[in-house]
Amino acid sequence: MTGHNHSVVWIDHHEARIFHFTADEVDSLTVRPNDPHVHVHHKANAIGNGHAPEDKAFLSAVVDAIGGSKAILIAGPGVAKTALVKYIARHAPTMMAHIAGVETVDHPADGVLLAHARSYFKAADLMSAQK
Repeated sequence: MTGHNHSVVWIDHHEARIFHFTADEVDSLTVRPNDPHVHVHHKANAIGNGHAPEDKAFLSAVVDAIGGSKAILIAGPGVAKTALVKYIARHAPTMMAHIAGVETVDHPADGVLLAHARSYFKAADLMSAQK
C-alpha cells in the first residue's frame, strides 16, 4: 500500500473496513475479530456495565492494517471508533498525530464511504499547510 497517504477506517465490533487511497487509486482490506461478540444487554441488579470488553487483538490488527498512513479518518456507528482511538493513544501514540478526524457514520456502502473520505481530505488538505 505504498504511495497512499490517506486512509479511512470504518469500524464496528464485527469488522473494520480500511481504505488506503489517492485521488485515483484505492487499496482496501477488511479485518474481522477472531471471536466477534454478541450483543450484550445490561440487566438490572447484574454486575458489570453491560458492555463487551475491548478486543485488543482485533484493535491491534486494525492498527497494523492502517500502517504508516499520514492522514486517517476513523468512522463508524457506535463506540468501536472511540475504542480504536483510545487503543491507538495507548499502544501507538505516534499515530495519534495522523488522525484527521473521527466521525459517526452508519453503515455506508464502500463507494459512499470512499467518496466521503476523498471529499473530507480534499477540504482538509486545502485548509492545512502542506509539507
